[in-house]
Amino acid sequence: MDFKFLQNPLSHKWVVLAPRRASRPDEAKGSISFCPFCLGQEKNEKEVYRIGGEEGDSNWQVRVVPNKYPFAPIHEVIIHSPDHHKNFEELPNLQVELILKTYRQRFQTHKDKGQVYIFHNHGEKSGESLPHPHTQLTVIPDDVTLDIMRLAIGDELDKVTEDQVVHETDFFQLFCPRSSQWPDEVWIHPKKGGAFYSDITDKEITNLAFVLKRLIQIFGLRHGNEFPYNFYIYPGKDWYLRLIPRDKGLGGFEIGTGIYVNTQDPSETIDFIKKHFEMGSESEISRADYGKSA
Repeated sequence: MDFKFLQNPLSHKWVVLAPRRASRPDEAKGSISFCPFCLGQEKNEKEVYRIGGEEGDSNWQVRVVPNKYPFAPIHEVIIHSPDHHKNFEELPNLQVELILKTYRQRFQTHKDKGQVYIFHNHGEKSGESLPHPHTQLTVIPDDVTLDIMRLAIGDELDKVTEDQVVHETDFFQLFCPRSSQWPDEVWIHPKKGGAFYSDITDKEITNLAFVLKRLIQIFGLRHGNEFPYNFYIYPGKDWYLRLIPRDKGLGGFEIGTGIYVNTQDPSETIDFIKKHFEMGSESEISRADYGKSA
């Protein structure tokens, strides 16, 4: 096994020792001459799931392959599309739906094996090493405690006041916690509580695809066309998706104390998103909406 979960005996915090990941391809370091996720590489990667075509051919829409440099017992890469350059903000809504449906299928596949954690890195500052848009899924052993915020219907969500809500749809509430750790972070929470992400319906996925795509487009206005960001999906009950632009770096105070310094009032994020969310209909959202050239 190329990794090991270790617990600090004093703090009880967990770390993963995974030295092999230091040799993974990294475009920023010039260590790759071709993209392993692009068309034509299908026979070089063992697939565990795909949408479109047959195994080994290039007629696919979404592919899932094992991560060659894992840091968990199950570690997969979900390749968003054959397009090396387009991510959520530029892909058709139907393609974004296929990606989110793939998340659901993989979550359902692994939910009885441990804690299913789905996360997306975009941009070098986010931790992305290969720029072809992709998401990662890991299954973390149940005995490893995750240092992650839990959103409980009877606790945090009930404390969300009207002035914290960015937008509401038939299925989701978008809000910015007062205790946001990062500038412009937004939480997307289903109105139907008590569910895992694996329980999401097709109608909810259609709605989530539009909301997630629109938020990323809006932040493109604020942070620049190729701004770095992360999002993750909470692995337990009462799931939520937390989107975090990553223009800000962590300093010594934050690393040492675990206390984040947020340099922006969440109310600014709320006002900005409210101003831009409804601009243009769903069919009019395109790269031109936020100044990208064709």
